[in-house]
Amino acid sequence: MELTGLVANAILSAAADAVVATDREGIIRVWNPGAERVFGYHADEALGQSLDLIIPERLRARHWDGFRHVMATGESHYGAGDLLSVPGLRKDGQRISLEFTIVPLKDEQGQMHGLAAVMRDVTSRFEEIRSLKQKLANASAPPSPH
Repeated sequence: MELTGLVANAILSAAADAVVATDREGIIRVWNPGAERVFGYHADEALGQSLDLIIPERLRARHWDGFRHVMATGESHYGAGDLLSVPGLRKDGQRISLEFTIVPLKDEQGQMHGLAAVMRDVTSRFEEIRSLKQKLANASAPPSPH
């Protein structure tokens, strides 16, 4: 195996972040150990499934509109290293907060074959920020009359 393949395999297997790749139809084709940790599904449960597995139901229509746009155009608002923040869904039904970047998977002719995403669970940080904002709002609120 060439060095590039060794590096790719090492990153996929050792990454703490979830690395998930799909084909053009949004079917999961790559699911690393980080994805198992973040979402709670083993690879054999996730591979071959739709991304709906990890997308909260109320967000699916918007997700698929964006996904189809990227597949048709090869362009994404989030493909240049920008972080996207969205809710995700774990196997146990728990909603989590995710930050991720996507990478279009194109062949030599520039044709889209799918997408890869690198995702990080930021639920605890998101909840800390929300709690701090609430404390700040409570501290700056005028005292209630007695």
